[in-house]
Amino acid sequence: MEPENDDPLIIDASGLRCPMPVLKVQKALRSLGPGARLSLIATDPVSYIDVRHFCETNGHDLLSADEADGVFTYGIRKTAASQDCSGPAKSAK
Repeated sequence: MEPENDDPLIIDASGLRCPMPVLKVQKALRSLGPGARLSLIATDPVSYIDVRHFCETNGHDLLSADEADGVFTYGIRKTAASQDCSGPAKSAK
């Protein structure tokens, strides 16, 4: 699923409502390596809050967040320190 060049993976979540845009991002990021970028296109106004919160809580870099005529476009980079929310939390001993 990772792009073959430096272009970001594009996820079109137009017409989808919360939480689907973020869930699509989360699924895509699981298959990408650290440093990989993706671009999310969404029309749900709540995505403005959801995407920011997702990136902050999971350690991903939100590179851009733009809106034009009700279409939101986000640039996200997976960081090496990002957490994978798919499994149980690990406790420090």
